[in-house]
Amino acid sequence: MNNTLEDVGKKLYNIYFTIGAVAMALLAILVAFTVIARYFFAHSWKQLAEFITTLFAFTTFWGMGVCLLRNDHVIIDIVYDRIKPSIKRWVAVLDYVIVLAVVLVFTFYSFRYVKTAGIQISQGMGIPMKYMYGIMPVSGILCAICTVIKIVGFIKADISEFAPVYYKKDRDGEGGESK
Repeated sequence: MNNTLEDVGKKLYNIYFTIGAVAMALLAILVAFTVIARYFFAHSWKQLAEFITTLFAFTTFWGMGVCLLRNDHVIIDIVYDRIKPSIKRWVAVLDYVIVLAVVLVFTFYSFRYVKTAGIQISQGMGIPMKYMYGIMPVSGILCAICTVIKIVGFIKADISEFAPVYYKKDRDGEGGESK
């Protein structure tokens, strides 16, 4: 059962990551298109400009959970790396509980914001702003789920996962990690 749960988790993560990657690729293509259209043909579309802005916000908020799951977020670990592994686990749990609290506050207020500002109609695309702002509460919920996954992972992890990480130079002079 544990392997099945892990397989489902990996598949869900791949879907989550793929949606973000496709959105980022679309964003890059559309930005390149609008720059070429504007500078070479003197054309611009307010609808497309607004969609690009919305897509940029989408990729930013969507990426919050991915960054948590992949440990690609900013961390200052100079003190954390010097803590004993048995204590390091609980420091990590406490850290992510704080992250969860911030994400839940963000999600709560983003729902309120969408409810208030979402009734306006966008000037470019002519749709209710709730469709544009809706990524905030959706990403907040997804990020909260990702944070809970990390907390559970820290609690269930073997103590060796919290062993110190030492950096060394490999034979090509590139930095590498080893335990």
